[in-house]
Amino acid sequence: MSAFLQDVLDNPVNLCAALISLAVFVAGIVYLVTNPKMVLLAVKNLRRNLLRTLLTSMAIMVLVVMVTLIWTVIYFLDQTMEEKSADFKLIVMERWKVPSQMPSTHADYLNPASPKCLPELKELGLKPKDFMTWSFYGGTTDGTTDPAKMSMDNIVFCFAMDPQAIRPMMDDLEDFDPALVKKMAANRKGCLIGLDKLRVLNKRVGETFKLTSFNYKGIDLDFEIVGLLPPGRYDKSAIMNDSYFSEALDKYARDNKVRHPLDQMRLNLIWLRVRDQATFNKVGKVVEESPYFGDRPVKCETGSSAIGSFLAAFRDIIAWFKYLMVPAILISMALVVANAISISVRERRAELAVLKVLGFRPNQILYLVLGESLLVGTISGLLAATFTYTVFNAIGGLPFQVVFFPSFMIPGVAFFWGTAMGATTAFLGSFLPAWTARSVKVSEVFSKVA
Repeated sequence: MSAFLQDVLDNPVNLCAALISLAVFVAGIVYLVTNPKMVLLAVKNLRRNLLRTLLTSMAIMVLVVMVTLIWTVIYFLDQTMEEKSADFKLIVMERWKVPSQMPSTHADYLNPASPKCLPELKELGLKPKDFMTWSFYGGTTDGTTDPAKMSMDNIVFCFAMDPQAIRPMMDDLEDFDPALVKKMAANRKGCLIGLDKLRVLNKRVGETFKLTSFNYKGIDLDFEIVGLLPPGRYDKSAIMNDSYFSEALDKYARDNKVRHPLDQMRLNLIWLRVRDQATFNKVGKVVEESPYFGDRPVKCETGSSAIGSFLAAFRDIIAWFKYLMVPAILISMALVVANAISISVRERRAELAVLKVLGFRPNQILYLVLGESLLVGTISGLLAATFTYTVFNAIGGLPFQVVFFPSFMIPGVAFFWGTAMGATTAFLGSFLPAWTARSVKVSEVFSKVA
């Protein structure tokens, strides 16, 4: 099953939007085939006051774009914090210290490829591709390490890790170009960098730069840019080779006859992928109770819960947008449609009465007015979704910083969101005016005309 289809089926909002979109399109095609003259009449009615139709359409499009952008952020954060039922990652970190700083030997006991790996972990089915470590290395390109003088434009934040773990373990990098992974693995100074950071540094792929570290004082490193990270969450980050980082710490020890103060605290996070919740519980028990970590105790968390703790400060803001802001915008859309259709119905009372005299049934008039509104709403919603998806993804996503997420890519399901929003609000906003049109009394209209 494709990832797109899985996103639709797993999320109630996506599924509801998809069903509404498909229902509207199927109903529209059926109505077009069975009543082509009524569809043509609806189009002519919309063209009669083209300015009003265009203004209504533009208002719907603006509001759909706003909701799509807001819901993109909410949707992504909800997905990130959602606990998966299978094939999810857990994080091993230092228990009593923030930020987590562990010795590199901790990784040996958890790496399935290491001879020192805890046998209980191998028995639980962990494989080498299910393991990854992160060390955080930060530096400035202008040589400044004074916090008061540092500029975000000159700071580069790197994940020091094994390049071979990028595709199997890094979120959103499952389809990353394997040629770039090989290129980075072959070049110990090679680094992958996000597009935004590359632009700020005014560099290109193939060029070099030097970082003066502000968290590992005395460990200043030269890098060669071997490739770009995909647009999205890594736009302002970089990935470096962990072997280069380890070599630099070892060189510091040889040159200074003493280990770096952070040498035994170089490891920040250890990631493991497990099959299901039951395996997670067993792995967590094995790791947290192992005597090998007695001097530096560790704890296990699922990746989603760890990220959720970072986003705790944003929960109220997210809830406000989700339950107040978005419904308010949708209600505004319905009111815009209701106002436009109501004006149109009042102006056409005489025409509607004539249609009844000519033999049009009340329900035909109801469907005519609803059809006009749905035509405008559905097309406007689809166009707005297309605009949002195309434009924002072309520039690397919605540039809205939330903790360590610098931007948000518009998902493919946004086409369903836009279509469903436009169609639903058009239907709700036009139903009462359409019912009024259905109920127009011929005698009353012609008595006033007379």
